[in-house]
Amino acid sequence: MASPSSSQGVPAGSGVPDAIHRRRWAILVVLMFSVLVVVLDNSILNVAMKTIASPKPTGLGATQSQLEWAINSYTLVFAGLLFTAGILGDRIGRKKVLLGGMAVFGMGSVLAAFSGSPGELIGFRALMGLGAAFVMPATLAILVNVFEREEQAKAIGIWVAAVGLAIAIGPITGGLLLEHFWWGSVFFVNVPIVIVGLIAMVVLVPDSRDPAPGRVDPPGVLLSVVGLILLVYGIIKGGQLADFTDAQVLGSIAAGLAVLGLFVVHEKRSDHPAIDIGYFRNPAFSAAIAAVALVFFALMGVTFFMVFYTQSVRGYSALESGLLILPLAVAQLIFAPRARLVVERFGARAVCTCGMLLVAAAMSGFLLLGVDTPIVVLEVLFFAQGTGMAHIMPPVTTGIMQALPRQKAGSGSALNNTFRQVGGALGVAVLGSVLSTAYRDRMRDTLAAVPGLPDSVQRSAGESVEATMGVAEKLGPRGQALVGPAQDAFVHAMHITALGSAGVAVLGALVVLAFLPGKEGSGQAPDDGRPHSREEASADR
Repeated sequence: MASPSSSQGVPAGSGVPDAIHRRRWAILVVLMFSVLVVVLDNSILNVAMKTIASPKPTGLGATQSQLEWAINSYTLVFAGLLFTAGILGDRIGRKKVLLGGMAVFGMGSVLAAFSGSPGELIGFRALMGLGAAFVMPATLAILVNVFEREEQAKAIGIWVAAVGLAIAIGPITGGLLLEHFWWGSVFFVNVPIVIVGLIAMVVLVPDSRDPAPGRVDPPGVLLSVVGLILLVYGIIKGGQLADFTDAQVLGSIAAGLAVLGLFVVHEKRSDHPAIDIGYFRNPAFSAAIAAVALVFFALMGVTFFMVFYTQSVRGYSALESGLLILPLAVAQLIFAPRARLVVERFGARAVCTCGMLLVAAAMSGFLLLGVDTPIVVLEVLFFAQGTGMAHIMPPVTTGIMQALPRQKAGSGSALNNTFRQVGGALGVAVLGSVLSTAYRDRMRDTLAAVPGLPDSVQRSAGESVEATMGVAEKLGPRGQALVGPAQDAFVHAMHITALGSAGVAVLGALVVLAFLPGKEGSGQAPDDGRPHSREEASADR
């Protein structure tokens, strides 16, 4: 992963000491592994859901609701504390926050692996989310403080590729582990990675912080945590109920938005704000933030239904389903590190707009998928989707990080990750609700026509294709008549959901087309407006 400039001295006027500049690529590898283990964990867990639902000793006998909260407890804590973690990293040192986050994540992984009940698993997953919230912002903030501006786009492209790789190899790793070990191995596998990562961080990674952080803003921090947790909880609950008009859902979302509104008002009036709201007056910065949220809204919605399509409709195993996602990762590995070259030639606006339109085209391409469509069609669509993502995430992430002063890198990274998490949670909840509603409506008459099937069973069987298949299996030969209609109904619902994802991606294209800088503005993102001294670049090296 060497760079042609690796052997060169530090550029004149640089804020990065020589010793750190020389080992910057090794530091990037360590940061990539930190991101990989956090992202990998969530994608691995999706594969293990069926096993964890099995009775003891095979699994924990978890109910559907408990399985959902095993995922959502992590997301809730992770999203709620990202912003706070970024601020703390800027104040007390990003290396300290990264080491602490990795240690907590590793401890949570051990406890989750040996959970004795679904309740324990949910609690330990929340602990893992706490650790992950401190890892993600710190990695990107350290990256920005280790690389000079002219190399940041390349480094961020490689960092983004690591995230894409983790999303793809998670299901593969999970499938392999479950074939040979107990369900807890999908968590325990994190432990050796965390141990090696901690050692490498102590040896290689430099510390950095805001040299003049000012006074702490406890009310601002508290408002951000409460607002984000209420908002994300409402989104998750709406997805679970497939009903965003429910009073509990509306109340939580409204309360979350109200608290976040108070946060914005407080930050504007404070003389020592946790985040300068004025950054959002920059159209390019706001457009980049919006692009992150919209692209993950579309991506996570599709990821949600793809698992059911490959396993429940097409009959692939968990491991095989994981392997089918590889083209998405391969495309990101190929194109994300090189996206900066295209941006240099055509500008961020053109590249990100085309990337968004390519993602929209890939989403629309899912309309070609049926019960017996050649699987190569899915592989081509995944590759196109990965290619589009690879030309969106590096430029917008670079734009976000370079729009803020270097000493506020933790806050910038936290904003990037917070909007990504909220966008992803919304995608799963909203598009998941669309999928569930369309499927239920399509299956209602079919289930009602089954002789002797109680109304309560009809309702539960209509919740998802997995539920219908479970009832069909219990009915024996009588239930075989449900299999074909269930698969057709799911494909129909998937097509509607894919169109929704495509529409969101088109909206993202319009946002970046209108507000991101063109070729003449690329590379002109503001920094802190003053020369970097070596002392300020690293307060604790």
